[in-house]
Amino acid sequence: MIGAIYKTKKDLKASIGHTLDYVETSIFGAEYRANGTFNVVGPSPTRRVWYATVTMRDDLIVSVK
Repeated sequence: MIGAIYKTKKDLKASIGHTLDYVETSIFGAEYRANGTFNVVGPSPTRRVWYATVTMRDDLIVSVK
């Protein structure tokens, strides 16, 4: 699961239209996709307080659920 470096899910939602600030955590290869949907955890990969599903298009955040 990708670690999204945002204090809250609300902060992540406020970043729609911008690039994602993240940390890859998988030992099986990169999970980030410039176009597509994937799950993230925040505020860091080790401190899992909130979860979200992020949709990206052309390296920009399109939606956060």
